[in-house]
Amino acid sequence: MHIACAGVVMRTYLVVIDETDEARLALRFASRRAAKTGGAVHILALVPEADFVAWGGVQATMEAEAHEKAEELVRTAAGSIFEELGLQPSITIRKGEGVDVVREMLDEHPEIAALVLGAAAQGTPGPLVAHFTGTNAGSLHCPVMVIPGSLSETALDELS
Repeated sequence: MHIACAGVVMRTYLVVIDETDEARLALRFASRRAAKTGGAVHILALVPEADFVAWGGVQATMEAEAHEKAEELVRTAAGSIFEELGLQPSITIRKGEGVDVVREMLDEHPEIAALVLGAAAQGTPGPLVAHFTGTNAGSLHCPVMVIPGSLSETALDELS
């Protein structure tokens, strides 16, 4: 499903980011596709739930630090997209288990046209890629784009 804005269909690419190179490549791909197609980018940063700590103040501090780290990550990413392509992405920071949070985002935002994930260059592709491209892939309302972490920026730019 897409949002129509002044007669133009808006494709929104949801990108889940973290500090990895593959997430950076996925964001670059989605941003360049959005810029070329008149679409939008929605950046999702996940804040893992802290393990239970007996002292609530310590746990609260750990969670606050993780949230601040996620905020800095998305601010930097959004600034880079705006500077390079003139796109102002939407940003969401959510605490929770990755698969559940991504599913909630997809359910809450029917304008999302594609879920863009980065796969690690070596080893396992990552838990989100494994989940959303495995047995659950057919249940989504949008395609999943998996960006290989081994792509160079030049190759990525040619593809996007």
